[in-house]
Amino acid sequence: MTVSAPEAPVVPLTLPSRVYRSYALGLLMLIYVVNFVDRQVVSILAEPIKRDLHLADWQLGLMTGLAFAVLYTVLGLPIARLAERGDRPLIIAAAVAVWSAFTALSGMAQTFAHLVLARIGVGIGEAGCTPPALSLIADSVPKEQRASAVSVYMLGAPVGSILGLALGGLIADAFGWRMAFVLVGLPGLLLAGIAALTLREPRRSRPRVVAADDTAPSFREALEELSRKRAYWCVVGGVTLKSFASYGALAFTGSFFFRNFPVELAEMAAKFGLKSAGFLGLALGVTSGVMAMIGTLLGGRLADHFARKDARAYAVIPAVGALAGLPFSLAALNSDSLLLAFAFLLAPGLLGSMWLGPAYGVVQSLVRPQTRATATAVLLFVANLIGLGLGPLAVGVLSDVLFRQGHSEAEAIKWSLMSFAVLSLPCALLFWSARKTMREEIVS
Repeated sequence: MTVSAPEAPVVPLTLPSRVYRSYALGLLMLIYVVNFVDRQVVSILAEPIKRDLHLADWQLGLMTGLAFAVLYTVLGLPIARLAERGDRPLIIAAAVAVWSAFTALSGMAQTFAHLVLARIGVGIGEAGCTPPALSLIADSVPKEQRASAVSVYMLGAPVGSILGLALGGLIADAFGWRMAFVLVGLPGLLLAGIAALTLREPRRSRPRVVAADDTAPSFREALEELSRKRAYWCVVGGVTLKSFASYGALAFTGSFFFRNFPVELAEMAAKFGLKSAGFLGLALGVTSGVMAMIGTLLGGRLADHFARKDARAYAVIPAVGALAGLPFSLAALNSDSLLLAFAFLLAPGLLGSMWLGPAYGVVQSLVRPQTRATATAVLLFVANLIGLGLGPLAVGVLSDVLFRQGHSEAEAIKWSLMSFAVLSLPCALLFWSARKTMREEIVS
């Protein structure tokens, strides 16, 4: 008769010092900033790329979404399996180096096909970032601070989007869109070296007999565990719809303003001594971007605070935020004033980002520690294949259809973005539905 090994972890991981935790979390957040800079800079560059390479909106959607998302989502799963057993800091460092190099190479593209291939390379690299990073954070902070810590990491999304828009617009105005890709891609290579040299793998402090690489479940076992988690799949559904609407909108936000407020945008940019792209990037960063930073941190803090009494707060906060931001998004898209449109974007920037910390944080608590990277990768696989991959493409296709039906380019992109904004309603419902079993399903 064989004796089965005790269920891991028998000996919990020893938490690192508070100083190191702060350093590691800050570095991972900075890496995620670069992740989003390199991912989103293409949004503010979409119009000059369209003019230079003579592209249609569906090609912009393909370039900004599906081309990036296909291998990003597919490779996320095997990389997550590697992260369950391997050295997560080295995986993250290698990923940063790959996506940064391909971002810089995007600036050398001479045709649409070349640019698509470069964006595919960016997706390959970025697939190795978030699953191991969130797993590493969950192993390094106390459980009751998990959503707050994850929200700090997720702060990289709005910060990176702000910098991608602002730097991309300013550099493009000064040196062209090709140089924008090159200059935003290079800093990641330095961060890759720092991560490889300074980040620690917490599993090394655990006795070999209970090390995670001895106890990590098979992929089939991990999927069986996830299949029993109703709250997990409700969160996945909510994140997927949110990503579909958000990535679709983000890819064409710059185009919306360029097409609907060209004169007002140029006049206001001239007052600050800027060109339209640089001014728009800065304006969007100051409005929706800064508010998204506040909302990301606030969502994580509120979730951890209220979850001490009721874990369902991890579902309630994303649901309320998604629902409350919708009227302001519609108002911004229907505004006939540039300044008023910017003002209306403040609320959805804040409310629409409060889901990040609670949603990604609770995923780390709904599964065993050995399954965390896989749970994150499965979530990202579904959310990004549908959201990031198809969201921008769907907005572009719908815009082209409306244009061929007789709408102007300005009207076509406005109605496309409005159609996507209302997806906040089913998104809120899915998050709210996760409440039903969340308390019973949290295990770690």
